[in-house]
Amino acid sequence: MTDKNRSSLDNLSDDDIFMSVKALKSYVTEIEMAKAKQSLEAQSRADRAKQELIEQLKSDAPISAERLRAFTLRVKAAAEAGQTELLMGRFPCEMCTDRGRAINQSEPGWPETLTGLPRQAYLTWKAKLQPLGYQLKAMIIDWPEGAPGDVGLYLSWQ
Repeated sequence: MTDKNRSSLDNLSDDDIFMSVKALKSYVTEIEMAKAKQSLEAQSRADRAKQELIEQLKSDAPISAERLRAFTLRVKAAAEAGQTELLMGRFPCEMCTDRGRAINQSEPGWPETLTGLPRQAYLTWKAKLQPLGYQLKAMIIDWPEGAPGDVGLYLSWQ
């Protein structure tokens, strides 16, 4: 401790330095409440962002040629780097009519549960990439609080 810090402590009374157990508990409670409030605010922001994403993904519009070209470049770059698989897209399980249950159970009819842009990605793979030998798999890739979270669509080639 520096002399300056020591001299400032010398000027404090015991009441200024030491907290009672009651005061300490109150202080800790205030800190915990502040952290919880920040956590709730962060969770609220995340929930709003997720809902906005879901709204964007609800579109049934076909995938544009420009987007397909950009994706093709990603596939080529991944292959050049020695990879044999690429995450095509990630989306909330709410984009599935069963919230990802069929995907989690690897049921053959899982593509029928897709909606919006994820469905368009699947249909694009089915029409354009599957005939070229590319495989597609879907899996739940995160489990917030033990429940299915996001789904990942993976394109693979060997």
